[in-house]
Amino acid sequence: MLLAEDDRAIRHALERALTLEGYAVTAVADGVEALAQAHRTPPDVLLLDVMMPGIDGLQVCRVLRAEGDRTPILMLTALVETADRIAGLDAGADDYVVKPFDVEEVFARLRALLRRTSSAPAGEPGPARDAQLSDRQIEGAGIRMDLQARRAWRAGRELELTRTEFELLELLVRNAGIVLDHATIYDRIWGYDFGPGSKNLAVYVGYLRRKLDAPGAPQLIHTVRGVGYVLREE
Repeated sequence: MLLAEDDRAIRHALERALTLEGYAVTAVADGVEALAQAHRTPPDVLLLDVMMPGIDGLQVCRVLRAEGDRTPILMLTALVETADRIAGLDAGADDYVVKPFDVEEVFARLRALLRRTSSAPAGEPGPARDAQLSDRQIEGAGIRMDLQARRAWRAGRELELTRTEFELLELLVRNAGIVLDHATIYDRIWGYDFGPGSKNLAVYVGYLRRKLDAPGAPQLIHTVRGVGYVLREE
């Protein structure tokens, strides 16, 4: 694991906690060092602070993604506005934790990222009403997905999705027309329910909607208040 955090106290505390948790940690203090280390010894997962001197975490993320590096990235951010979180996802991050954070939440999110990297795609087949499944392709509600190539299209337009967005969309397509509650989605995608106060799922759904929806086309992801979300064409 590569940890990049410019605050010495936080960096040392996280390094100790992660080491005790069983991770082999390389800790650096800024984005320049993070990029150099990532190029020298590619890690299994990156834990990046957003606000760092010189090259910040968002820039590190953009550089790695532009190079085709798909290593899971968890961002640490003190920024709490939804637009700031979306900026991190737009840069290519897979997930984020807001400071001040509980180290157990960091552990949970890291486990989820690593589990999704090393296992089959997250969405298990459900009793979807209009999804046709094959060994590598699924379709539902006007969305087509190639699971092995990790590509997705709506009406012939390819969607540029992060790892988490792809897996969230896969889960919705496999269960097209069926309302999935928040707890089910958290369990399938993150393997952990972050509680009713978490905005994590809402942020990802909002960001996925921005990529799915096109002018003149019907919205596909619908909110069922107090329950969860459903993918369907209306």
